[in-house]
Amino acid sequence: MSGLVLKLGPKERVLINGAVIENGDRRSRLAIMTPDAKILRLRDAIHPEDANTPVRRVLFAVQLVLSGDKDSDSSHMPLLRQVEELSQVFTDPDSRVILADATKALVEEQHYRTLKSLRALLPREERLMAVRPS
Repeated sequence: MSGLVLKLGPKERVLINGAVIENGDRRSRLAIMTPDAKILRLRDAIHPEDANTPVRRVLFAVQLVLSGDKDSDSSHMPLLRQVEELSQVFTDPDSRVILADATKALVEEQHYRTLKSLRALLPREERLMAVRPS
């Protein structure tokens, strides 16, 4: 089977091409056969008011591409720039690997993989924000 396979938990919601779809009471699998479908798991979604840190702002921007609210082509360079800005702060080797994977995913236009990679930076960002001087 080719295409994207979504494994959904009970009552899990997903946004597909602008339509919110809710799974039933059992786990299920959906095969998405349309190659350029705009898909976002709502459990991964960041609300606009929660995009209040550098990593969350980049995640929100990627999310807008995944949901179809922003055009992939016009968002490509700004997203690459934002990831590059994150690399100025996250300089440890593990973060560099995460950022390299996010950049590669962006270049390959695999936005969900970009989202997944950047989410790994959230705990690191939280620690950095907690120790910042007042």
